[in-house]
Amino acid sequence: MQPAATTRDPDKAAAYARQRIAFWEEYSRNLARWDRFRRGYQRRLRDIYAFAIPPGSSVLELGSGAGDLLAATQPAVGVGVDFAPSMVRLAQQRHPRLTFIEADVHDLDLGRQFDAIILSDLINDLWDAQRVVEVCRRHSHPGTRLLLNFYSRVWELPRAAAERIGLAKRLLQQNWFTPEDLRNLLYLTGWELIRESREMLFPFPPPLLGALLNRVLVRFWPFSRLAMTNFFVARPQPEPPSGEEPVVSVIVPARNEEGNIPELFARLPQMGRGTELILVEGHSRDGTRAAIQREIAARPHLDAKLLIQTGKGKGDAVRTGFAHAAGDVFMILDADLTVPPEVLPVFYRAWRSGKADLVNGVRLVYPMENKAMRFLNTLGNKFFSLAFSWLLGQSIKDTLCGTKVIGRRQYELLAANRPYFGEFDPFGDFDLIFGAARLSLKIVDLPVRYCERTYGETNIHRWGHGWLLLRMLAVAMRRLKFV
Repeated sequence: MQPAATTRDPDKAAAYARQRIAFWEEYSRNLARWDRFRRGYQRRLRDIYAFAIPPGSSVLELGSGAGDLLAATQPAVGVGVDFAPSMVRLAQQRHPRLTFIEADVHDLDLGRQFDAIILSDLINDLWDAQRVVEVCRRHSHPGTRLLLNFYSRVWELPRAAAERIGLAKRLLQQNWFTPEDLRNLLYLTGWELIRESREMLFPFPPPLLGALLNRVLVRFWPFSRLAMTNFFVARPQPEPPSGEEPVVSVIVPARNEEGNIPELFARLPQMGRGTELILVEGHSRDGTRAAIQREIAARPHLDAKLLIQTGKGKGDAVRTGFAHAAGDVFMILDADLTVPPEVLPVFYRAWRSGKADLVNGVRLVYPMENKAMRFLNTLGNKFFSLAFSWLLGQSIKDTLCGTKVIGRRQYELLAANRPYFGEFDPFGDFDLIFGAARLSLKIVDLPVRYCERTYGETNIHRWGHGWLLLRMLAVAMRRLKFV
């Protein structure tokens, strides 16, 4: 991590801090007056952060003010830090379940790490922004998410006009970071940007138009260019793996795949500290179940088990397999072998490197074998990849490739938050992709060569599943994009 470049002159920094403490002390004495004009803005910020941070997390907010934003995230452990004594006292009175500390965030060291760290409307008010973002890095673990929002420069003049007519308190001189400045700052201080968005078109939304303006229209150009605040989510830059190799669980949903089972067992590679193979048989009309039983009996040295699916659909089979997996990292492989098992170590290395929380296979980069995917299916996949990338805020080039990898810890977090979506996904792919996007996990696409089937027929039905994909788009719009 590079040292902060901004001059840390003790006298100038102390004078800067005293000036701002006095500002916020005076602000707290007239809180009711000024918050009356900020109520809509603050309410929308609470909605944004409550959506982005799973309830029950450990959360640190720097520049926590009256503590309302921190409280809105429903943390199991919530710590707010502010240098204005009156604000700290007010926050403790309002939210006695949380902890509030009077301190300068430039020199903070709490001796612990948090799941989420919030800097809301703080970065533009700091003497040394780089130093504070480095402080955040000190309080993070590999799964921590740093969440920031800061005013857009587009609103610099409207803000000044509001100050002149008394609708906003006149601010002290600001930094006015641009999104480009912030991306660079995160890179310099050891953070990796996961996603960014522009939020809020109008801070005083009319009752019937607020959702349209601040949740829907703000997502579209040119309205997005007029948004009031920029919102960023970042994670610590991955470091080289350490410690022992994990155990790998490979989950294979298998329905009407009798002819592929012997080859699957013969070609499955060993990975990590050991590979567990879990086959979930789903009401096959051929001899798939018997074929699996024969292969397990013929290979007593292989850690393999057969589960009989009680529900319906690939999504249910995947969740069944995950529920019985003993490994530290979970892989999904389709039993049709259109994605060769030999590629799984490449997925393993991508996950093991820490560069991805969810590794998503992509069939649309390399040329496919002649009959691997029908032309209309290819067009549909390309359309849905563009649509879902826009909806999720991360690049998703292929939503229905059956090969995916996720760590146990990340999956358990995703499963704990599954009620937000419900049991909506018959494929199993969107349960992982939507959950990862909801929790700001890092999704990385990994290109694979897509092969022609040598046995059986595809379980994907072009028109029926096309309508289901449209339904998935509607779910993503309602539950992820326009919230």
